[in-house]
Amino acid sequence: MTSSTTRIVNVGADLLADALDAQAAEVTRVDWRPPMTGTEADLVAVAADPRRPAANADALARVLAVTATLVDVAPASELLGLEPGQFLHAGPPITWDRASGPLRGALMGGAALEGLVEDPEDAVPLFEAGTSVSLEPCHHRSAVGPMAGVVTPSMWLWVLEDPESGRRTYCSLNEGLGKVLRYGAYSPDVLTRLRWLGDVLGPLLQAAVRTVRDQQGPVDVTGILTQMLQMGDEAHNRNRAGTLMLLRDLSPAMVTSGYDAADVAEALRFVGGNDHFFLNLAMPACKLALDAARGIPGSTMVVAMARNGTDFGIQTAGTGDEWFTGPAQLADGLFLGDYGPEDANPDIGDSAITETAGIGGFAMATAPAIVRFVGGSVPDALATTRRMHEITLGENPRWSVPVLEFQGTPTGIDVTKVCRTGILPQINTGMAGRVAGVGQVGAGLVTPPAEIFPKALARLAELTR
Repeated sequence: MTSSTTRIVNVGADLLADALDAQAAEVTRVDWRPPMTGTEADLVAVAADPRRPAANADALARVLAVTATLVDVAPASELLGLEPGQFLHAGPPITWDRASGPLRGALMGGAALEGLVEDPEDAVPLFEAGTSVSLEPCHHRSAVGPMAGVVTPSMWLWVLEDPESGRRTYCSLNEGLGKVLRYGAYSPDVLTRLRWLGDVLGPLLQAAVRTVRDQQGPVDVTGILTQMLQMGDEAHNRNRAGTLMLLRDLSPAMVTSGYDAADVAEALRFVGGNDHFFLNLAMPACKLALDAARGIPGSTMVVAMARNGTDFGIQTAGTGDEWFTGPAQLADGLFLGDYGPEDANPDIGDSAITETAGIGGFAMATAPAIVRFVGGSVPDALATTRRMHEITLGENPRWSVPVLEFQGTPTGIDVTKVCRTGILPQINTGMAGRVAGVGQVGAGLVTPPAEIFPKALARLAELTR
């Protein structure tokens, strides 16, 4: 005689499961939803592409193989060939007439910093005419910029290098929080701080980085990321451990650099008191890894997510440098002082490159201390990291999460998995004021606009037919 046990599985809507629950029946619930509307034919076309499995495996392997080392600090004019009137910005391409308030504010402040105008307010006609200035995404110059991401010729940049390939990426020096250029502020104190970054901190860091590089070997940025993820940082909105480890590596060379002792002391105080300082190294490290996967025909992996305050754009490994864009979303989170949702600008910045590489919002489980800052909870953080595994191609064993039994962070966002599940990438972000000149108004959580993933999928399907 045999016996069998009846098990009930409910897929999708909870109506049946709720009714059975009320009758004390045991039900296993499966969180399933249909693919995004209109993607069915494209999903079939891409799924049938014989190149896709190998292409995605290759893309993920290339990303995981990259290591980032800190090799230099120098002005953007020297590193990127930027000339007066050339401005880089975060996100996909945009023109002045469509630029958001914080991006406009940062450009106006950048124009004053470069001496193109005396007062930032006088820069508006300059950008409206567009004859003597130009705008270009940071991503098009192997760079990334947090928030507005404005880079001008005189700004000093970190230089990160993959020792295996020699490829390099770049990012500006972090200015701190509150009223800063990257959040669109351009008051006199903002410009004074930027000039100090260029006149004092940049040259001092250059001397220290070159000394460490030549005497001990370059600072291992990927190694710091590995350690900080196990010390409570998720490397987007929390970089406290990473900042202090960088300071540990550079401070002896800063002290013995021969620079004025008062300047060295001020630099150490500034870096040590700015918990976000390492973010500007985490971002180019992530870009360095993801750029290794660009240009792989058949791959559906996302290699960039970026926002300019008006548009949110993504790029994939299989579609070259083409951007797929939709309207940037408003973040949901906590506000500083008396600011509220009506004061916030839609999402902005290249910093989502951290989530694209598998940290930031994707590693929320490793940073419970950050959840209050962005308006979440510890269970939400654990659930977010687990949920991101459903839309990624694999894990990064180098970046593991202690509370999840040292499981690697979810890495390699797959456009097909996003379209098939409807699960959107989770991003931790700061919030800039929507009016030029205001600065930061809060921090929170945000997702990309859903429609950009079907757009990328449609292009990938077109390339298979």
